[in-house]
Amino acid sequence: MTTPQALPDIPPGTGSPWPVFWVASVAVFLVSMDGTMLFAAFSALRAGFPQATAADLSWVLNAYTVVYAAMLIPSGGLADRHGRKKVFLVGVALFLAASVACGLAVSVEWLVAARALQALGAALLTPASLSLVLAAFPTNKRAVAVSLWGAVGGLAAAVGPSLGAFVIASLGWRWAFYLNVPLGMLAIGRGAILLTEARQPTRGRPLDLAGMGLLIVGIGALALSIVHAESPDWSRRELLTTAGIGLASVFGFVAWARVATAPLVDLGLFRNATYRYANLAMLSFGTAFSMMFFAFFFYMNSIWHYPLPLAGLAMAPGPLLVVPVAAWSGRLASRHGHRPLLVLGCLIYAASALWFLLVPGTEPAYLTHWLPGMLLSGTGVGMVLPSLSGAAVSHLPADRYAVGGAINQAIRQIGSVMGVALTVLLLGSASLQRADFNSVYLCHMALALITAVLCLPVNTLSKVVVNSA
Repeated sequence: MTTPQALPDIPPGTGSPWPVFWVASVAVFLVSMDGTMLFAAFSALRAGFPQATAADLSWVLNAYTVVYAAMLIPSGGLADRHGRKKVFLVGVALFLAASVACGLAVSVEWLVAARALQALGAALLTPASLSLVLAAFPTNKRAVAVSLWGAVGGLAAAVGPSLGAFVIASLGWRWAFYLNVPLGMLAIGRGAILLTEARQPTRGRPLDLAGMGLLIVGIGALALSIVHAESPDWSRRELLTTAGIGLASVFGFVAWARVATAPLVDLGLFRNATYRYANLAMLSFGTAFSMMFFAFFFYMNSIWHYPLPLAGLAMAPGPLLVVPVAAWSGRLASRHGHRPLLVLGCLIYAASALWFLLVPGTEPAYLTHWLPGMLLSGTGVGMVLPSLSGAAVSHLPADRYAVGGAINQAIRQIGSVMGVALTVLLLGSASLQRADFNSVYLCHMALALITAVLCLPVNTLSKVVVNSA
């Protein structure tokens, strides 16, 4: 077995790593924002495609997250083996082309297919961008760089619904996709000039098509069975059969990964306790994260009857806290480790769910009933989401950064799929009452507390390890 080579420290005088960081972060911002922006578009899509059900429209969101989750992992391997700059630029270009195709969609089927293609581009660029950032910074700055990189993604995911509300209300849902083009072109143009290959591309191994197929079928079938659980068009037998196919595919994926010569997921990575628990925590937190933001627009539209731009403005204070809190927590993590911040952040996030469960009523009272909950949630997300990404890769060898980070982000997307599916199941009816939201907030709170428990075994060392035994 070849000993992994450490990424070298950046020697003095070779230039600032921040231009590389910003190029990579612009693309990641677009990807993360696009994953949540359509939370605000659900009503507009219903109006644009009146023949589609809520369950059908959920696949505009879930087609993206299912394909993104399944393709992130092989894309990390492609970046490690064939060149991070090359894979990054190809991914951005594909993401932009698919974004234009989404904006031109004339049917739900077209839109879902274009979203799947968009997810493929997103999956190619995400792990490559993290590897480029890690390689650009000296060892003693990598923990902060990873936290900030994760903060950009967390901010984009949090800002997505707010920005989407303004864009969709002003220009229509198609502009939620066209908005990607100018920033994406900037990332391609600057990236072609500024980025260099972090390592020499190496000869790749075969793509694990069997593993990829099992993962897509497993996640997709489970989500399908959840969103149609209350549908009158689906019988109990059909639901159970679909759920059974999903579970069998997931177990089959794990079994295949144990025996395949070049599996999609290297299960050996999970022998590290920090990596194992950080990924389990990301699964539960990703589910809670998407449930919170998706439910927000249901509440604003159905209970307080806010117009879409006002709903977007009402959400903004929470996301605006994410980057400053993440930067602060990244500095603390470099000195004291991730664990204390993760546990405290999860408890704050659970407190935000408790606030939304107990305080807001049917009459709008934003400053006293909603704003405190948004500030709590923004603080919790800023402390947890970037730190989970950093903790997951903190003890991996250098040549596994992209793959290890890709698995972590894929697991977050799987959580997002489950969160969207659960929210559609609980809140997908045309007429909603205040009491209907209690189950969502209870799930949100329970998942935040589960995440806190899963973070307890995470190693407190925050230093990004670049050598392995």
